Amino acid sequence: MKHTQKILAGALAVALAAPMGAMATNGYFSHGYGQKSKGMGGAGVAYAQDAIAAATNPAGMVYVGNRVDIGLEIFRPSRSSEIVHANAGVAQSLDGDGTTIFAIPEFGYNTMLANNMSFGVTVVGNGGMNTDYKTQVNLFGTTPAGVDLAQMFILPTWAYKINDKNAVGASLILAYQRFEATGLQNFDQVGMTNYVGSVTNVGYDDSTGFGLRIGWTGKINDKLTLGATYASKTKMSEFDKYKGLFAEQGDFDIPANYAIGLAYEVSPKLTVAFDIERILYGDVRAIANNLTDPPPPNLGADNGAGFGWDDMTAFKLGFVYNYRSDLVLRAGFNHGSQPIPESQTFFNILAPGVVEDHLTLGATWTLKNKSELTVHYMHAFEKKLKGSADSVPAEYTGTGTDGQANLKMYQDSVGMAYSWKF
Repeated sequence: MKHTQKILAGALAVALAAPMGAMATNGYFSHGYGQKSKGMGGAGVAYAQDAIAAATNPAGMVYVGNRVDIGLEIFRPSRSSEIVHANAGVAQSLDGDGTTIFAIPEFGYNTMLANNMSFGVTVVGNGGMNTDYKTQVNLFGTTPAGVDLAQMFILPTWAYKINDKNAVGASLILAYQRFEATGLQNFDQVGMTNYVGSVTNVGYDDSTGFGLRIGWTGKINDKLTLGATYASKTKMSEFDKYKGLFAEQGDFDIPANYAIGLAYEVSPKLTVAFDIERILYGDVRAIANNLTDPPPPNLGADNGAGFGWDDMTAFKLGFVYNYRSDLVLRAGFNHGSQPIPESQTFFNILAPGVVEDHLTLGATWTLKNKSELTVHYMHAFEKKLKGSADSVPAEYTGTGTDGQANLKMYQDSVGMAYSWKF
């Protein structure tokens, strides 16, 4: 009963707080889940370390034992953009850092039901995007423009050791997301949207849905472990307040993704982990529909303009070094092929998720009471995406000539988690 109360209290606390965060690293997904994995570039498909592991590969939960992990990440993105055009009323340099600091909590609980079976609950911020421009974007509207998207997952997870070498796991994805858009009045009119009044400045809207993540890990020999995981598209209820903005009348599902990974024990002190993840942004129309065929279809229609994102692949390399019995050091590198084509930069002034390369560091101290304190740091290097010369179609400039939209972003985050075994 006491353990059940911990699950419910911890999950509820994080569930209430998690939607307040926003992130954009591998597209709009987090670069990793859990402070230990985050310190390794997000790697962890074949290398579970804590009760947050279900967000990466549910099979790993059967190896982490009875434990609780509670963490918080402070995330700081820097985003800006510019519109280049001969008309001074169109051309602008834009600072999207009206809001600079975001708090992203996490929670994990895992208990062994038997020597070969576990059950746990993991709560994480799955991803998000925020821009908060300090002024209006002239081509967008008459008030300061921006969007705020945040997604949270609650993951009840069952994992099972088939034998000494193989384990499988499954997580039910219970998803919550919220969204707000401001400063888009120029699109909220007849001829631009199918639903006037449902495009901008209508406050936050909520959406819920569910999906499934499954996973496998297999110990090939004493040194090499492999892993694989797949998450289905998470079907979400529609953002009714924004049915005039998103394609398919406000539909905004969370894309499917899959990954493979390995962990290799180079020595008793050093382990190397490497993951390859594929995120299928192109299967969600609100994310993938593009703006390259003027005149653009009305917003809110099934084929209405979206952000034009492509599928992306992320490569995650991590190192774990057992420096001494009470101190573990981590480092990692994450590279993602950012999903925004040069022709699709205009709408992505609202969602400039262009960073590609991330450097991470981390450490865990085992305290005298055998609990753990884990920290991580991540820096996503500045990336500039120069839009094509016609990335702002003439239909939007109102001048009869095309324009160009350019995007820029870099990011930093720090996080800390406290963990204990029972």
